[in-house]
Amino acid sequence: MGVTLSGIQLRLARRGRAWLRSYLTELRGLIGDRLLLLPSVAAVVHDDAGKLLLQEKASGEGWSLPAGAIEPGETPQEAIIREVMEETGLAVTPAAILGVFGGRDFRYTYPNGDRVEYVVTLFACRVVEYGGAWTDEETRSLRFFARDEMPPLALPYPASALFS
Repeated sequence: MGVTLSGIQLRLARRGRAWLRSYLTELRGLIGDRLLLLPSVAAVVHDDAGKLLLQEKASGEGWSLPAGAIEPGETPQEAIIREVMEETGLAVTPAAILGVFGGRDFRYTYPNGDRVEYVVTLFACRVVEYGGAWTDEETRSLRFFARDEMPPLALPYPASALFS
């Protein structure tokens, strides 16, 4: 599958989540639940009314932006296109980088005790195709939220970056 972005053809290899999970599982086998620095991406997708798309996690962890880890060998642009497709069924093109976030405020402990500190490249994304179904088991539901009705997010993205 290819997507054109500013004249560059991005080829999305279908490595799949199983490959990434085995990579992370191997790392976890070496370091246990110790803190892992994890390069990742997150998407800001708005509807025509300016509402922000959020994903409700199936694990009960609450709401988040469509987001995920960058796989080895994958560019951040490829990662955001893949993650949004997997988690929402939407085909997007990254339009701009809104910021890069990390540090102590972007540490997260999963229910199983695994600890991560994300370094997140936050992309503004434009939807190029609607209508697909998400394929990711992590998604319970999707919903657009206005700024004044936002639920708490797992990571503290500044509202100014989400609603610029």
